[in-house]
Amino acid sequence: MTIAFNHTIIAARDRHESAAFFTKLFGLPEPTLWGPFAIVTLDHGVFVQFAEPGGSDIQMQHYAFLVDDASFDAIYGRILDAAIDHAADPQGTMPGQINTNHGGRGVYFRDPAGHGMEIITRPYGSPD
Repeated sequence: MTIAFNHTIIAARDRHESAAFFTKLFGLPEPTLWGPFAIVTLDHGVFVQFAEPGGSDIQMQHYAFLVDDASFDAIYGRILDAAIDHAADPQGTMPGQINTNHGGRGVYFRDPAGHGMEIITRPYGSPD
């Protein structure tokens, strides 16, 4: 049996707002609703499900997405159009920039719940 990633649940203050942010930024179809989830469908049948866990304290998580160059251009254009704060590094010490790490391009930004999002065009090397 092969192992493939199927879905994850991302905590949100407002599941509809977070899912809409994600679909608009990534140029994906509108989210669907099922039970407590606003679901975004990615390639290969992978789901990103947004849910409201209750309480005001959401722990920041990091999510990185590998995209092709044309998708990066489109997503980054939407980041600029929406004036979303972004940086070339996860610490935010290079605001308003992208990086060219690993022979590709990358950018970091936050979603409405404060999660760290990363878009890259080349995968990182395997850990030693």
